[in-house]
Amino acid sequence: MYSKKTLIKPQKRVVPWNDIKLIVFDCDGVLTDGRFIYGSANLELKHFHGHDGLGFKLLQKTDIIISIISGRSSEALERRCRDLNITYLFQNITNKLDCLDNLLKELNLIYTNVAFMGDDWNDVPVMRKVAFSAVPADAQPDVAKIADWISEFRGGQGAARDLINYVLMRKGIYEKTVLAYLDSIS
Repeated sequence: MYSKKTLIKPQKRVVPWNDIKLIVFDCDGVLTDGRFIYGSANLELKHFHGHDGLGFKLLQKTDIIISIISGRSSEALERRCRDLNITYLFQNITNKLDCLDNLLKELNLIYTNVAFMGDDWNDVPVMRKVAFSAVPADAQPDVAKIADWISEFRGGQGAARDLINYVLMRKGIYEKTVLAYLDSIS
């Protein structure tokens, strides 16, 4: 499927949209703009976009599970996940593929059930194995060449929501999901 000696886009089969049960996101550069703001007393600030947050709320009206696998550890990300009721958060992960392997075993899923959004080289091993890989508009250019889809939005600027909407539309459940969300807040 791919050679470790070349940086080419892997050959994948047609995406089984109805089989997508898990969407995994990287954090820095996907859910944020990739910048780190350090303050005194070990304070670290991150900017998250409200559109992405509402996208996660939409996913929670479906059978699609949300996970975040980050190469760094951040209290800000922990809080964001608590606020959004995202339970599958993995931080400080060097080998994201091993982490995803373990999650798939726990959830009794396989790689054809997964869509993934990353933005840099540490995301590529996962991008090559999942059914559908995506990157924000400002992902590293050579990483974007490997992706199945490139969002029109930059990381931290709604790229995650763009992927969520895309998957919901491809699964044919976008309108049903939005109506379920609207019913829950009416």
